[in-house]
Amino acid sequence: MPDPQRLLPLLYRAVDAFRTTAGRRGHVIYLTDAHDVLVAGDLHGNVDNFARLLKVADLSNHPKRHIVLQEVIHGKFRYPGGGDKSHQLLDLIAALKCQFPARVHFLPGNHELSQLTNRLIGKGDEDLNGIFKQGVDTAYGEHSPAVYDAYMQLIAAAPLVVRTPNRVFISHTLPRAQQVVTFDPAVLEQDEFRDEDLIPGGSVHALVWGRSTSEEHVAAFLQLVDADWLITGHVPQESGCAVPYSRQVILDAQASPACYCLVPCDRALTLEDLKSMIGDLN
Repeated sequence: MPDPQRLLPLLYRAVDAFRTTAGRRGHVIYLTDAHDVLVAGDLHGNVDNFARLLKVADLSNHPKRHIVLQEVIHGKFRYPGGGDKSHQLLDLIAALKCQFPARVHFLPGNHELSQLTNRLIGKGDEDLNGIFKQGVDTAYGEHSPAVYDAYMQLIAAAPLVVRTPNRVFISHTLPRAQQVVTFDPAVLEQDEFRDEDLIPGGSVHALVWGRSTSEEHVAAFLQLVDADWLITGHVPQESGCAVPYSRQVILDAQASPACYCLVPCDRALTLEDLKSMIGDLN
């Protein structure tokens, strides 16, 4: 594990880098100088797939390429004592953000929001929030409270949406159909959220917890946020991806197959364009 005395300054630098990312309005990033953006599905602690994504992205040799990573905590990878190792991906994302501050974007999902707000989230009989804390304790011992606090600052500082100039809306998911009428996109462009934004019924909660239900639902959401295309994660996919509707791509990178989409930003898109740019990491 990294030395906590060296890790903490790195995490704080990453927090500042997320808050000051070019094109940021509140918790929305508007890309302006991108040639393309590589969007990954949920990672849930899969460090190997993260490394494969970086190899595909090849950011050093593509100065106009951005990368979007999402939902990285609460995975199946555990320490011998049972703690969750997925905090390691927060370390790696922080380091990557510091290396490429303008071009690395991390979108928290419902698991990060649950950890941040200390709202119970479980799988079977497991308390995933508690297991995540246990993993941080295992890795950082007496320094774990400070490291955990820095992780929460990182999650709070990260954006929730990335928008491209050619009208692609990238988010963890979208509100449920019955929540679209109450969802307020303007909330996402605020620098600070109210408590009611983060709980069931709030716009932030809706954006990371909902699931698509129909073609009409996705179309209504895209009209609300003034976009043409929607790229999300959140819904596990045995094949690593799905194109359930004519305007949405769902990506999943937590296991194998693991998929990403390399989205052009400099031209108008068709559904066939997006399908053709989906790749498999494995």
